[in-house]
Amino acid sequence: MIVHDFSRTHSILNHFVAELRDVEIQKDRMRFRKNLERIGEILGYELSKTLDYCITEVNSPLGVKPTELLKQQPVLCTILRAGLPLHQGMMNFFDKAETTFVSAFRHHPNGEKEFEIVVEYLATPSLENKTLIISDPMLATGESLANVYEVLLSEGKPKKVHIVAAIGSKPGLDYISTKLPENTELWIASVDDILDNHKYIVPGLGDAGDLAFGKKLSK
Repeated sequence: MIVHDFSRTHSILNHFVAELRDVEIQKDRMRFRKNLERIGEILGYELSKTLDYCITEVNSPLGVKPTELLKQQPVLCTILRAGLPLHQGMMNFFDKAETTFVSAFRHHPNGEKEFEIVVEYLATPSLENKTLIISDPMLATGESLANVYEVLLSEGKPKKVHIVAAIGSKPGLDYISTKLPENTELWIASVDDILDNHKYIVPGLGDAGDLAFGKKLSK
């Protein structure tokens, strides 16, 4: 897997990640969602530089200008519900893309600390021979993303897979590198070293879904 870790570069992106982490700024849900959206836009723009383009003649009122435009729109996939703001940022730039929605959540049998990843809902176009971009704000253990990818393969094999995330853990990156195609590219704003006993990223930021949309009832 090819990892593009943007925390290693000087960029305004780091300001948005810092605000995501800040316990005081997190109290403003609208700002939390907006920062995820901004991160999606920036990472989507950087990712766009690697896609395939073709020369197309564009007619203006005063003439014709040859311009490089995308050969094929990607399919944007997001994992509900936490991925929606990040997905919106991607949609702002890939506004003609097809979209895939999938649900994945941690199920704790009998309230125990251990959990399993449950994938329940999938709405997608065909993925056969297309560029697939999966956005998920928090790449913790990597199990949700790996499980989602396996489910998506039932709808066709993509020619290329990109992952977009705000924050990930080194163990999570190591895990998905064994579960996704070798040429998968990960576009991530920041990588943290460890997971805690509950498999949350440390220092991370907490539960992105709850911070964006409010606390949910536990399953």
